[in-house]
Amino acid sequence: MTTARLSATARGFTAVAAGVLLAGCSGSVTVEKSKPTLSADKLATTVSEKLAAQTGRPKPRITCPEDLAGKVGTTTRCTLTADDGSTLGVTVTVSSVEGNQINFGIKADDKASPPAN
Repeated sequence: MTTARLSATARGFTAVAAGVLLAGCSGSVTVEKSKPTLSADKLATTVSEKLAAQTGRPKPRITCPEDLAGKVGTTTRCTLTADDGSTLGVTVTVSSVEGNQINFGIKADDKASPPAN
């Protein structure tokens, strides 16, 4: 097992992520298109809000590389970046689509990556 020195912030960050994993998290967004798609920016904002609500902590910094297509089973990977620069992958998976509403689950990785040197 690789051991890395993580700051107290990173350890707290990992504990928060573990709490999200255990409790589970989901979200839904209504979009106005014939083929529902959620923009990467709106997805990042929604994931950040859901994680903050789930953990009772401030909204984390989330980035998502692509729009999320409203098709059941579609996934994308977002990145949560802590204040110390450590990162945690977050998988977003579309669970259902009801008209223009995209429902999705959020799952954080088990381990954070330490900050770049």
